[in-house]
Amino acid sequence: MDTINDLISKTLPYTEWPMFVLLILGGLFLVFYSKFLPYRFFGHAIAITAGKYDNKDAKGDVSSFQALSAAVAATVGLGNISGVAIAIHDGGPGVIFWIWVTALIGMCIKFYSCTLSVMYRGVDSEGKLQGGPMYYITKGLGPKAKPLAVFFAVCGLFGFLGVFTANQFTETFMSVVSPSDTLFAMSDLNWKLTIGVVLALITSVVIFGGLKNIAKVASAIVPFMVAVYLIAVIAVMAMNSEQIIPSIKLIFTEAFNFNTVVTGGFWGLVIIGVRRAMFSNEAGLGSAPMYHGQSKTDNPIKEGLVASLGPFIDTILVCTFTAIVIILSGAYLEDSSGIVMTLSAFKSTLFGYGDILLMIIVTAFALSTLFTYSYYGVKSLSFLTNAKIGKFYNWYFVIMIVFAAVASLDLVKNLIDLSYALMVIPNMIAVLLLAPRVNVAAKEYIKKLKDGRA
Repeated sequence: MDTINDLISKTLPYTEWPMFVLLILGGLFLVFYSKFLPYRFFGHAIAITAGKYDNKDAKGDVSSFQALSAAVAATVGLGNISGVAIAIHDGGPGVIFWIWVTALIGMCIKFYSCTLSVMYRGVDSEGKLQGGPMYYITKGLGPKAKPLAVFFAVCGLFGFLGVFTANQFTETFMSVVSPSDTLFAMSDLNWKLTIGVVLALITSVVIFGGLKNIAKVASAIVPFMVAVYLIAVIAVMAMNSEQIIPSIKLIFTEAFNFNTVVTGGFWGLVIIGVRRAMFSNEAGLGSAPMYHGQSKTDNPIKEGLVASLGPFIDTILVCTFTAIVIILSGAYLEDSSGIVMTLSAFKSTLFGYGDILLMIIVTAFALSTLFTYSYYGVKSLSFLTNAKIGKFYNWYFVIMIVFAAVASLDLVKNLIDLSYALMVIPNMIAVLLLAPRVNVAAKEYIKKLKDGRA
């Protein structure tokens, strides 16, 4: 494992700068090119999500709300709880500012990419409607661009594994329950294997049921688990209200600390923020378009607006609350990272029982994330082969859950960071090249909306 980790860590620096340029500079171009459309129509996006503009006769397998819930289920989870802690550990409180910047840009990226996922829908070998980067690359840019789609799908076979989630859930259980103190005398390794096997079995029950089963479970779990988590963090903030302003002030002052001790200096801090924000909301990654591409909608722009809400929910809201709790509790000063840091913050601020509450929340987050991520991998393998073979990805997926449970955090983190950085390249190239077609469709939709025909 150490050899693999060393190889991945040495490769990462060569992929970070292309990711940064495409995600931030490319994203900023889309913000201005769209004339701030996703932000101007924020309220309208909420109305679409609520079903106000639904068309029962539209093509697709799931509602816009279900698609958003499934996409958010894959992002609102351990990326927002342990991912934020990792970011603060690696770059200090100031990294949160750069996570915010990336998330706001990400709203626009998701608008374009998820609009394209409906605009250029395809069908798989079984004749089922499909959407996502592989389809808008090949259908939008043409057959010559297929190598880009293949490259994206190959990287997706690794990037869409639930390794980070399985790893951090295992760490949560081990930290809170302290299995060595229980009646079951097993080594830590055997405990981790047992947790991995149980996670794999539970995940199998849902993911082998297909997209509709995943969407139903996600839309039932996500709103509830987000609400419980937000109530918990708001309670902590209310009891420590005098520390909120200093915590926010620290984020801003450290964001532009040119003397930061983080590896890579100031630009290293920015890179960490971009990397963790992408892990949190997946904007530019190309995963969310896979779900939104199968929404029951009669207009691509509608789905793009719904998708733009994702980064706001999972990063601007959830990540910010998590960061403030970590900072005001002082947990960021401890020598810990990942979920252990967040557990410490909750335990110290919620009467010594916050870590138990967080473990319950993390359990729901972990399961919903595993359910949704498996689907992304199935679509990647299906594109590379066919729909029948694609379903075998689920077996590979559940086996890797067990592997992730016993792997080190560094190995898991580096594997995901490398896969994500590589996936951004073909996806953002396609989104930027196809952006003019989205603008044309947006102009037509806004005109219909003003005429009352939307």
